[in-house]
Amino acid sequence: MFDQREKIALFIDGANLYAAAKSLGFDIDYRRLLTEFQSKGYLLRAYYYTALAEDQEYSSIRPLIDWLDYNGYTVVTKPTKEFVDATGRRKIKGNMDIELAVNVMEMAETIDHIVLFSGDGDFRSLVEAVQRKGRKVTVISTLSTQPPMIADELRRQADHFVDLAHLRDKVGRDPSERSPRQADRPPAETFDDDFEEDEVL
Repeated sequence: MFDQREKIALFIDGANLYAAAKSLGFDIDYRRLLTEFQSKGYLLRAYYYTALAEDQEYSSIRPLIDWLDYNGYTVVTKPTKEFVDATGRRKIKGNMDIELAVNVMEMAETIDHIVLFSGDGDFRSLVEAVQRKGRKVTVISTLSTQPPMIADELRRQADHFVDLAHLRDKVGRDPSERSPRQADRPPAETFDDDFEEDEVL
């Protein structure tokens, strides 16, 4: 699946990866994740995408963002947007799909293998587009949950699919080993799509 001569880039949909790992009952150790893929080839970039609630005085995701920024990841963030839906309910949206897609297309000229950490079916056409450029695409999500976290069309389009459950021993962290700073990831990590106000802590 991987070739040591390949130039690799990781594209991590933060909210999606967090939800997949949480559903499997473990936390991602981002240092181990980086080390794992550095061993697969020449890791050129590791992008991490997440939305941030700008109006919070302190976002509990900030320590993670800062750590990633200083430890080999390129962090891409944008503020969440608040709006009122047709029923008058306040909702928050923070979708990073466009930012991720733009970076993938930019990097497709210089890398051999794209590793996408997301199960979002919206990325199927993106995967197809970079494959037309002769690039290999591995998608990492999980089928081991009910319902599965990966869209069937995305899994079929990818050159390779890796179930996150099979990477647990390589990139997971035992929850009992967490420090208080690394306690449950904040609600910003669930900003994958729309959700209700009462889901925000």
